[in-house]
Amino acid sequence: MRFSEDSIDSVDFILKKDEILTIILGGGKGTRLLPLTEKRSKPAVSFGGKYRLIDIPISNSLNSGFEKIFVLTQFNSYSLNRHIHRTYSTTSIHQKSFVEIIAAEQTVSSVNWFEGTADAVRKVLPYIREQKPKYVLILSGDQLYNMDLSDFMQNHLIDPETEISVACNAVQEEQVYGLGIVQTGEGGFIQEFIEKPQDLDQVQSCRQEGNTFLANMGIYIFNTKTLIEVLEDPLMTDFGKEILPRAIKEKKVKAYNYEGYWEDIGTIRAFYEANLMLTDDIPKFNLYLEKTPFFTRARSLPPSKINHALINKALISEGTILNHCEIHRSIIGVRQFIDRGTKIYDSVVMGLDHYGRFDRTTGKIPIGIGPDCEIRNAIIDKDCAIGAGVKLLNKSHLTEFEDEFVRIREGIIVVPRHATIPDGYEI
Repeated sequence: MRFSEDSIDSVDFILKKDEILTIILGGGKGTRLLPLTEKRSKPAVSFGGKYRLIDIPISNSLNSGFEKIFVLTQFNSYSLNRHIHRTYSTTSIHQKSFVEIIAAEQTVSSVNWFEGTADAVRKVLPYIREQKPKYVLILSGDQLYNMDLSDFMQNHLIDPETEISVACNAVQEEQVYGLGIVQTGEGGFIQEFIEKPQDLDQVQSCRQEGNTFLANMGIYIFNTKTLIEVLEDPLMTDFGKEILPRAIKEKKVKAYNYEGYWEDIGTIRAFYEANLMLTDDIPKFNLYLEKTPFFTRARSLPPSKINHALINKALISEGTILNHCEIHRSIIGVRQFIDRGTKIYDSVVMGLDHYGRFDRTTGKIPIGIGPDCEIRNAIIDKDCAIGAGVKLLNKSHLTEFEDEFVRIREGIIVVPRHATIPDGYEI
């Protein structure tokens, strides 16, 4: 399963790539992304019309030449497991590369599920040892970035004393409270690590040029021997909170300054804004790079059908049917049906898993978005049936709200998956 070697330009490095194992953390309960995570894990949430969030780290790893990948899953994992199987499975028994799922399991030695990022990796150490990697690359399953991970690895290898590398990104001071902030010294080695500081006084010594701070991205390289050593204490369950603060006192931990776009999809607002950013003329996160494409499930869908529709600054996925409607600065997912007279502004419409019926001969509201609707600042999850004349506008500018049809989170209207909204509903 060879996807790309364009980003690898060192012969010596190519010879070492089989010694690298990628571990992608499949995410916890994702409560801050509810209701999008009611029936799926965070990495399985749709993104950009046709992708899932998990496609981003998997693609980064494959594009960098690291083709031995474990994805660790636990909560609401069925949708994620199915997507990975359909997208990245290989039938060749001779192929060394793989993308495999390791689900949380009870064993003779442990009856508990994954209890944190470090604990998840600790519990799969037997599978890691089987691969005999020299290095273990650990990625998060719910972040947006396009990183040449081979450059990250080369930075790790420059100094033979380096035992752990931490990818870092410059952030503004208003962002420091939800992140791990690092201070580096000579050679880029980390001298101090402060996880989710409560106030700026705690991180004043970490302030960088340009009044920014270096934040832990949750992307790590461990020498395998070092990884096994730092995971020996079963009470230390999280890399950011426990493993790294102790490791910088005992090990050589190096920071890698990644200067590209990076977003941690932790909230409804962050998810919404990251999607709409894709509609910018030159988005910070670019899906249109030939040498480092983002992979996803290949679907045998017909072309999109656009009948007298007005579309401006939008991503329209394959298989959609748009009839006499208006779409402005929005994402439209696969197979989505939008009927005549409907206007959609600044919204994320995730699409449909099947076409169903688009008429009302059964007396039921069909899946898709009906005629004469107006939708603004909303996220429409998959397979929703929205009736005629529905107005999703948040007229009262509510920050939080919930009824039997919609939720409002951080001012964003969210229509949960498989929801049916009756004709004439307004909010």
